[in-house]
Amino acid sequence: MATKNNVLFPESNEKPQTEQQKKEVSMSDEEDVAPAVKKSRVFYGSLEEKERERLSANVASSSATGSDAVRAGIEAGNINISSGETLEIEERVSERQQEALAEFERRRRARQITVSTDDAEVKAGLRALGEPITLFGEGPADRRERLRSVLSVVGPDALKKSRKDEERAKRSQDECQQTWYHEGSASLKDARLWLARYSLPRAMRRLEAARTQKEVTEATKTIRQQELHKSLRNLNNFCSQIGDDRPISFCHFSPDSKMLATASWSGLCKLWSVPDCNLIRTLRGHNTNVGAFVFRPQAGVSLNQSDVSLASCAADGTVKLWNLESDEPVADIEGHSERVSRVSWHPSGRFLGTTCYDYSWRLWDLEVQEEILHQEGHSKGVHDLTFHPDGSLAATGGLDAFGRVWDLRTGRCVVFLEGHLKEIYSLHFSPNGYHLATGSGDNTCKVWELRNRKCLYTVPAHQNLLSAVRFQPTDGHFLLTGAYDNTAKVWSHPGWMPLKTLAGHEGKVMGVDVSPDGKLIATCSYDRTFKLWLSE
Repeated sequence: MATKNNVLFPESNEKPQTEQQKKEVSMSDEEDVAPAVKKSRVFYGSLEEKERERLSANVASSSATGSDAVRAGIEAGNINISSGETLEIEERVSERQQEALAEFERRRRARQITVSTDDAEVKAGLRALGEPITLFGEGPADRRERLRSVLSVVGPDALKKSRKDEERAKRSQDECQQTWYHEGSASLKDARLWLARYSLPRAMRRLEAARTQKEVTEATKTIRQQELHKSLRNLNNFCSQIGDDRPISFCHFSPDSKMLATASWSGLCKLWSVPDCNLIRTLRGHNTNVGAFVFRPQAGVSLNQSDVSLASCAADGTVKLWNLESDEPVADIEGHSERVSRVSWHPSGRFLGTTCYDYSWRLWDLEVQEEILHQEGHSKGVHDLTFHPDGSLAATGGLDAFGRVWDLRTGRCVVFLEGHLKEIYSLHFSPNGYHLATGSGDNTCKVWELRNRKCLYTVPAHQNLLSAVRFQPTDGHFLLTGAYDNTAKVWSHPGWMPLKTLAGHEGKVMGVDVSPDGKLIATCSYDRTFKLWLSE
């Protein structure tokens, strides 16, 4: 049975229909056709796993492609990799706001700070705060504003604090420069009282002799001075003796002028007869360089042969006491940890002074057999020590180029000798009691006036450092100096004119001495010899 849809229409010669006509026909056709029924789809199994696989495959392919591209860009240098630090925009904005608020707060504080109108005080304040006191083209008003600005940053109390710190530092510096004292032992007090009773009568006798000398006429003084100068100009080498296998570092006459003690770097100390220079005794006790070997006052005069008559010191810190009978030391003085360069007897013979390179010097009482004074005061090693003829003062010279005069009765430093450019190696008091000579490494000898505490005269003595200085022990009318230029020189006192140059040593002169009677001069040298000089 045929249907309407299966009817075939014959072809006709009609004109083709226009688009509008086609749309109208189609619309009419659709109105006639019933809507198609939507068929339901049937799924066999879940597609979730397949979808996940598809998505993961896409991600893997895209990441592989992207990572390869990124890696290629990094290798080409077109992509920079940071350390991972990030800065949030909000944080930057907040920091700017805080900076602006801090600036406003600083300006507010600056308006409240009161600054002095005195330009000098403003400069002092800037200097105290470590700021330049002035800038190029800056006036007083600009300087005040700069100080105000600085105070607004560091705080208004910073200026007061800096001033307090300066005052505290200045106070501490003053305290460091002040002399401080501590309580001494009972034996030191007894020794000081004994020294006062000993020195005052001797000072009175010295002043009485000076008054007597003042009454002598000028003509008589001039004649005596001319005769002395004439005899000194006629000084000649009287005796020369090889004293040891090593350099001879020290020489000293006995109180009776009949013996000469020499010390050597070999550690040997020797006694020689004067004036024939025969060896009397060799004293063995030191193992290293001996710095000094000195006779005790009254040794060989009023002391017995068995009494302690000599003292020596060495570079290993040992100090030994000797008598005139034995070749071995009778006692050792212990307590020094550094080099002991010099020993010196007090005029009374009761006390012994030692100088040490531990920046101190010491006083030993042989009656109580103990150290009664350990005196500091030098900033470097103390090299030489000498006692005043009255026994009231002691003078020390150190490697710090300063000398000090100490009052043994009170313990105070009464004179500070400042003027040498290098180390002080030797000191000696004049018999007049108020002149002190110092020999230094700056090639000069200075004579100090103790009454006004000033340098009286500077003697340009030698061409090398001075190792020893000695006044004439009887009257102090001439000064003897020895130096490392291989010579010793004699100078007039007063006047400080060169009278005689004692040349003859082949090495540097390490020690000089004048006999107590004033007739002989001894010099010892690095060339292992000592020489006696006598006026013809």
